Amino acid sequence: MSTPTSTIEAQPIPVQAKLAAGWTSFMFLYVYVDILAFYKPGVVDDILVGKVWEFDVTPTWAITALSLLAVPILMITLSVTLPARWNRVANLAVAAVQGPFALFNLAGAMGESWRFFYVLGVVLELALLALIVRLAWTWRPTPQTAAVPTPRVAGAR
Repeated sequence: MSTPTSTIEAQPIPVQAKLAAGWTSFMFLYVYVDILAFYKPGVVDDILVGKVWEFDVTPTWAITALSLLAVPILMITLSVTLPARWNRVANLAVAAVQGPFALFNLAGAMGESWRFFYVLGVVLELALLALIVRLAWTWRPTPQTAAVPTPRVAGAR
């Protein structure tokens, strides 16, 4: 007697979920590069005296940093909540801005011994952004099916 075999089939994943997963992965990478950079000698000492890279730690710096981080963070939610047309535009626009921003963050690290760490982080971030751009660019939302008009019943208003 043979037993029925079962196969595991991949279920289709909506593009919105793929985009949200891409932004979530991007944010984990983005945050962990910063967290792991705390282990670089002198970084915490500089933070404790109010310096981050070349910048003084001020309320303006903190607001700017939070604003820059908030954009890709919000893309996680926006990728699953925006209507298809705006979703596609937002993903393309934000990913296009985040790429140069990632490269800017790399610029200050090129002359130091940690450059390979930063290069790896930026390359991975850019790969995720390329995936997001590809998903958004090739996404063709399906047209809504036309609503079938309901027939009027005689005598109904």
